[in-house]
Amino acid sequence: MKSADVVIVGGGVIGLSIAYRLAREGVGSTVLDRGGLGQGASWAGAGMIPPHVERLRTNPTVELRSWSAVLYPEWSAALLEETGIDNGYRRTGGVDVAWTPAEDDELKTSAGRWRAEKIIYERMSPADFARVEPALNPGLRVAYYLPDRAQIRNPRHLKALIASLEARGVDLRPGSGAIGFESTGGRVSAVRTESGPIACGRVVVAAGAWSSALLEGLGIRVETPPIKGQIVLLKGDRPALRRIVEHGKMYLVPRDDGRVLIGATEEDAGFDTRTTPEALRDLLAEARSLCPGLAGLEVERSWAGLRPGSVDSKPYLGPAPGYSNAIVATGHKRAGLQLAPATAEVIADLVLGREPRVDLTPYRLDREPGGLPDPAFRS
Repeated sequence: MKSADVVIVGGGVIGLSIAYRLAREGVGSTVLDRGGLGQGASWAGAGMIPPHVERLRTNPTVELRSWSAVLYPEWSAALLEETGIDNGYRRTGGVDVAWTPAEDDELKTSAGRWRAEKIIYERMSPADFARVEPALNPGLRVAYYLPDRAQIRNPRHLKALIASLEARGVDLRPGSGAIGFESTGGRVSAVRTESGPIACGRVVVAAGAWSSALLEGLGIRVETPPIKGQIVLLKGDRPALRRIVEHGKMYLVPRDDGRVLIGATEEDAGFDTRTTPEALRDLLAEARSLCPGLAGLEVERSWAGLRPGSVDSKPYLGPAPGYSNAIVATGHKRAGLQLAPATAEVIADLVLGREPRVDLTPYRLDREPGGLPDPAFRS
């Protein structure tokens, strides 16, 4: 039987970030993934990072999000120095827009939360759009400009994490997914794979939408339904947008090279990752409605990813009930990239036997479902 002190089941942004945080403290791990590392929902996302002023301790859900936003520039700079890979972290700013009075009221409510968090924003009438985002449709009712909203190029971020882990000697095993566990006396003794069991001192389950099926083998009922999200990529010969644009659950994310990401749907489609003409048509239509100038950009490609859901849209973070050496980090829904650094910090605390630096009570696996995770920002 092979052995590893820490086995991380799942090689998406959550699993890789946990391995990276442990490696920075000199703790090695073995990272398993059923497919390619970072090739699932983490690769498929848009990499939007909410604005922040400081790490806020008003409540655990806000703290997790604000801490991640604080950590992203630090992590990005460290990864660049270690690997030479620029993950594309940029504070491009963003605008939240509304067509109708009802949507305007929703943004006013969000703005109240932003104000309480000391996040800078500006309410703008159509006459002022050109100052911040000239591409916006002047027929929109209102836009809220948040200058500190940021983004990363998530494929590059994943590439940088993998390169850092390889340089640090972390045991990365793409194409080697977990198929179950062996346990005795309230401990997980080994992770079973198709090539044989791997004995472990601790195990972290961060397998995204596949976590539920794996945890059932330990007698743990945790819902992580796959939530399909489709994205369209446009290509232009020059930048078409200055800022991230958000309208409800829909977003436009401009890249430095003139590309624009349009996303994303939320679908209950099982583990089907095929794109559909209907969804892509609707995404393009709304994008061109919000920013008419996008009509001149060609569609370069489209794809879909499967986000891991949960019973109440909050992630599951913490010890697996009934097991002294099993930890779970999954169910981030649309916020996996957004919350990855802070998630890695608190999971590293648990692995190393420290008191977590965020209260994990709202994220317990055996919690009663209820409430919203963080209504101030959508991802």
